[in-house]
Amino acid sequence: MINIPKGTKDMLPGDAYKWHYVESRAREVAALFGFREMRTPMFEHTELFTRGVGETTDIVTKEMYTFLDKGGRSMTLRPEGTAGVARAFIENGLAQQPLPMKAYYLASVFRYERPQNGRLREHHQFGVELYGSSLPEADAEVIALAHTFLTSVGLTSLSLNINSIGCKECRKAYNAALKEYIGANLSDMCATCRDRFERNPLRILDCKEEKCRRITAGAPRITDFLCEDCKAHFAELRKLLEKQGIPFTVNPSIVRGLDYYTRTVFEFVSDAIGAQGTVCGGGRYDRLVEEVGGKPTPAVGFGLGLERLIMVLENTDAMHAQPERTDVYLVPLGDAAKENIASVVAGLRAAGVSAESDLMGRSFKAQMKYADKCGARYLAVIGDEELAKGVVSLKDMAGGASREVPLDDLARTVKQA
Repeated sequence: MINIPKGTKDMLPGDAYKWHYVESRAREVAALFGFREMRTPMFEHTELFTRGVGETTDIVTKEMYTFLDKGGRSMTLRPEGTAGVARAFIENGLAQQPLPMKAYYLASVFRYERPQNGRLREHHQFGVELYGSSLPEADAEVIALAHTFLTSVGLTSLSLNINSIGCKECRKAYNAALKEYIGANLSDMCATCRDRFERNPLRILDCKEEKCRRITAGAPRITDFLCEDCKAHFAELRKLLEKQGIPFTVNPSIVRGLDYYTRTVFEFVSDAIGAQGTVCGGGRYDRLVEEVGGKPTPAVGFGLGLERLIMVLENTDAMHAQPERTDVYLVPLGDAAKENIASVVAGLRAAGVSAESDLMGRSFKAQMKYADKCGARYLAVIGDEELAKGVVSLKDMAGGASREVPLDDLARTVKQA
């Protein structure tokens, strides 16, 4: 037998309703905020991610699925959604359209990492992107969208952590202070952190190694090095969140794992999935469009893993979506009824009523049992006599009551129930 690749997971028919639920809520909430769907390719030129995501990130150095195509070009399965949107923004001239550009995506992403609780090598993301505004109102808009979505699907045990990691100028002074602090202990840190020390010391704060986390626990805080503009931006963001009634905690340890972030970074965290508790993460990335070949364009957004979200909903008994059910299961009784059952089913479907009938050659009794097992709302029995009279025996599977209904009124009766 050929098994599923490690770090991937099948979505089975019995679980599809959970995905439909969160995806439909994502689309609905995005529309409430004026965001429209964007779809980008599943693979892109590798350079897009090395330049956009950052050469010192774990994603680029350890986790990307990269291959040469038949033309010898280096291609990579997208490890995140934002870089592809930035490329599409530039290539399709979206900067010439009215700004801000507000887009969302529902997409699969690929990272070669150790599978964990709610973290897979292929997983699916809901993400939003807002391009063109440098104002803190744009940051608040994106955070409010995430908050609205997460609460709309039933999550209540959530914490919002926010931070500012400043701009390019702030980062110079902070990197110098961070390197001075870490330098004395650098030999005790992991190889990745030692490599990052010269190229991008801020990334050291994102290391998950326990020995490195102990060393960086007392490191200087980036918020103490913010320039006046970044301080004002962060202060206004906090004020906007307070005005919207969105509770938050300022957490100076948040830096996020991608090099393109500037100023605002944020995470929604849940304790329902253990140590890996981030449900949604995002922030501002004002240099990204320029990094991948466009004109300087401020931007802000987030990414949210759907597998992890569904796991949190299940672990907190907040998954209120109901399995999809067939409206009517029709059972023919007699030769004439069997010959006409297909046309009855087709008529119901044409009227917008989901309907099924036997495809397995089951006995009458076995069909009755199957209708119950598959969760049909109604059971409709059509015998030859009923067919001649133009009626059907309709049974409510929840209450058990049966009644005779005119065949021509069957669709309307089911819809009104």
